[in-house]
Amino acid sequence: MRQELQSLPKTLADDVAKNLVMVAKLIDEDPEGAYGYSKVALRLASRVAAVREAAGFAAYANQKYSEALGEFRAARRMTGNIDLWPVMADCERGLGRPEKALDMAGAPEVHKLDKAGQVEMRLVAAGARRDMEQLDAAIVTLQSPELASNSVQPWTARLRYAYADALLAAGREGEAREWFAKAVEADKDGSTDASDRLAEMDGVEFVDALDENENQGEGENRGEGENRGVGADDDKFDREPEGAPAEGASEDDKS
Repeated sequence: MRQELQSLPKTLADDVAKNLVMVAKLIDEDPEGAYGYSKVALRLASRVAAVREAAGFAAYANQKYSEALGEFRAARRMTGNIDLWPVMADCERGLGRPEKALDMAGAPEVHKLDKAGQVEMRLVAAGARRDMEQLDAAIVTLQSPELASNSVQPWTARLRYAYADALLAAGREGEAREWFAKAVEADKDGSTDASDRLAEMDGVEFVDALDENENQGEGENRGEGENRGVGADDDKFDREPEGAPAEGASEDDKS
């Protein structure tokens, strides 16, 4: 990215870089904020491939699949890089075109992807099969040497999770539980909710310790109020918190 920005005047390059940094920083926790920064970067340097790619991922994170696909295509035209092929296929799924995603999964470009990209493409293809209600085909699509391997790679947890989820959807609960457990073993950074899914299958219910402590404390405070004969101040437990943010709505562009 830095090399691409060197073609810009220094002040402009610095401004673009700052916006791209904010896109990367916010895209997981605040996709809408990341999208806003990506639009600024796009206005400043639309002919820079890294800017088009960042704008694509920001649009994708906000389920603006048509826009994302357009940005990814532009970035690919600029660089010839094939790495975006799986996420482009997933945009086709988001647009309600799983058949197109499957066509992309069988294209020659897939053979040019690295191992991580090929696994990602397999996940997208399986998702497309599920979109088309072809559960058995989705399960078969995920069966691969990467799934069977005992070594843990960056994609292992997501691959095992997708397989477990497909098995569960097909009613194969015993196998699904086994693979959710395997996903938990591989998911060291919590990139999936495999542990929650496994607990749900086992009938385990989690109690939020913080809520429990708050409820206990509230009960103690009320008890103290009764002993002191407190009256007027007791309504503090019923007040709305000051400065509570209003709910907002964002348009879902997935169609």
